[in-house]
Amino acid sequence: MDEATRNRINSRSSAVLYSATGISTALLVGALVAVAKPATATPAYAAQTKSACGRCHVSAAGGGSLTSFGKAFAANGHKVPKKQ
Repeated sequence: MDEATRNRINSRSSAVLYSATGISTALLVGALVAVAKPATATPAYAAQTKSACGRCHVSAAGGGSLTSFGKAFAANGHKVPKKQ
């Protein structure tokens, strides 16, 4: 086998390897994104607003469904909404 043929075979083998690696990486990243949990409330918001978690959440412990104040807080870019 001449050198040109060997180089062509090596080139094809590398392309297949890189394709398989790229596809595997894309699938892994996609799977991680698919199972990632959505952002949730943090104690930083409670410190920022100087309010208990129950002010924004139906559960006094925080997390889960939002109260009307919590929805307004989220809609206002996570800043305390001004009274109207």
